[in-house]
Amino acid sequence: MTDTAPTGSAQAVTRGQPGETRSIGKSILLAIVTLAIYAIYWTYKTQDEIKRYSGNGVGGVLGLVIYLVISPVTYFVAPSEVRYMYEDLDGGTSPVRGKTGLWMLLPLAGPIVWFVKVQGALNRYWESKGGSPA
Repeated sequence: MTDTAPTGSAQAVTRGQPGETRSIGKSILLAIVTLAIYAIYWTYKTQDEIKRYSGNGVGGVLGLVIYLVISPVTYFVAPSEVRYMYEDLDGGTSPVRGKTGLWMLLPLAGPIVWFVKVQGALNRYWESKGGSPA
């Protein structure tokens, strides 16, 4: 999508419906209990919601393929797409960006910190667009 307006001016970008907010604790628990099957579902849904809302990003199917084939790329792509919505669509400041993926380098705590940051940023963004709280 190439419809962008300079920062500070009104935007005429048509956006889709806001995505779903998700409980961070429940999502982490589901990922553990389902032996990461929920993480696959989460990746698809999150990438799909971002693409449908903003018109930017890899989308659900391609995001899922990337996750299944070269999963480390997802850890940088997902926060980059969240950053796009915060900064390029709204002119605000994003709490996450591509380099947030570096948290995945830390064993055990890194993936949890990454998920809390990315899902937390998504939850706040979707709530600011009228989504129901998690």
